[in-house]
Amino acid sequence: MNQVSFVTGANGHLGNNLVRLLLSKRESKGETVKAGVRDIKNTDAFTGLDCELVYAEMLNEEAMSEALIGVDILYHVAAVFKHWAKDPQSEIVQANLKGTEVVLKAAAKNGVKKIVYVSSVAAVGHDGSALDEHHWNTETKNAYYYSKIISEQKAWELARALNLNMVSVLPSAMVGPYALNLTDTMSFIESIRLKKLPFDPNFHFNFVDVRDVAKGLHAASIKGKNGQRYILANETSSGLNRVIEAANTTKLNYRTLPKSPKWFLLFVAWCMGIKSKLNGKPADLINSQIHLFYGVKQEYDINKAKRELGFSPRSDIDALKSAFTYLEQKALTHA
Repeated sequence: MNQVSFVTGANGHLGNNLVRLLLSKRESKGETVKAGVRDIKNTDAFTGLDCELVYAEMLNEEAMSEALIGVDILYHVAAVFKHWAKDPQSEIVQANLKGTEVVLKAAAKNGVKKIVYVSSVAAVGHDGSALDEHHWNTETKNAYYYSKIISEQKAWELARALNLNMVSVLPSAMVGPYALNLTDTMSFIESIRLKKLPFDPNFHFNFVDVRDVAKGLHAASIKGKNGQRYILANETSSGLNRVIEAANTTKLNYRTLPKSPKWFLLFVAWCMGIKSKLNGKPADLINSQIHLFYGVKQEYDINKAKRELGFSPRSDIDALKSAFTYLEQKALTHA
């Protein structure tokens, strides 16, 4: 029987890379890859791709239930990925939590055989040591982090209650191609490419190539053990100097920037917060990010994903090089 795979959030950064990978892995023309999107008329992300676009709003119970009819493998990638919102509780926390509930209940109703649930290392946390899948973050002040923690916990609660065959994957900061709308992570890389970053914020992100994460999701659908979590991150985290090293391979000629003290970043975030309240536009920096990221290396133990999924990410430098090259090409295309 020919398999039907469904990807929610298929026009997003990870979702689109996953759709492309699944299409390349098809063993027969009969295998179907369905791309779940909120706007089936916006086909820019799917030009030249032999996939079926399906309306799939993760907060619409009826639409999601209809979309998952006949689906064998569900990759639930869709999520709100932003740290700032006018109403973070409604726009980020409740949206991700409710979306998880709607999608998993629809999967149970339609008898989906396996679910690959995309969480985030935000649900694991980071404290400078190599954390593994047993760890759970307790962050509550950053809306995005909190949403990923409680959404994954809700997913496991539903998986047990509804007897779902589910694995969760937890990617770190994804960079790389096919980011039509820049994520917060790719926007950070773009600010470096454009030399708009005035100082070193002393953040140490764990950058991983989005294509390697997509491979990890595909492997999880085949090899992932029911009820297990898998961290899909890199071997090490990268401070700004490491990012600049990668940027300069694309001839940006970026210089080392002075490191900002924490108090100054907090002052900048306070000013940006005032401005955002007045104009309603997202702040580039918020207090909770500083408390989460300042001076803390985001390190993870990825041996479980290596051992059970065959996960083998390219280095942080190679992942970052690819991201800068993609952004350069994208800029030239739209020039």
